[in-house]
Amino acid sequence: MDEQNEKQEKTTGLNIRLAPVGNSDQPMLANFTRLNGAPGMVFVDFGFLEPAALSALSQVARSGGKIPETLTGKLAVRVALGYDTLAALHQQLGQVIAGLSAQRAEKAAPAKMDTRH
Repeated sequence: MDEQNEKQEKTTGLNIRLAPVGNSDQPMLANFTRLNGAPGMVFVDFGFLEPAALSALSQVARSGGKIPETLTGKLAVRVALGYDTLAALHQQLGQVIAGLSAQRAEKAAPAKMDTRH
């Protein structure tokens, strides 16, 4: 076993508490994300686009109308992540999505009926 694999096997979870600063503990609603790469990091922009504007845009697209060149939304927050943090976020999101998918599959599975009389 090489040294890198030994280090990975010895890694354990650490309970980290993040103390809020200002209003940082208040949830931000985002329905749009955009990624911008930079040397050594990625910027993740979380934004909000008005649902009514998205609905209207969808209707225009379906009817074959002219789509506007730009749509203005609000930047909720920009987060700069190093590649290691981005990889950890990717892993965590994958775990959350897998859990949600499993829950959805359980709910969608037809309940087994008792066929005994």
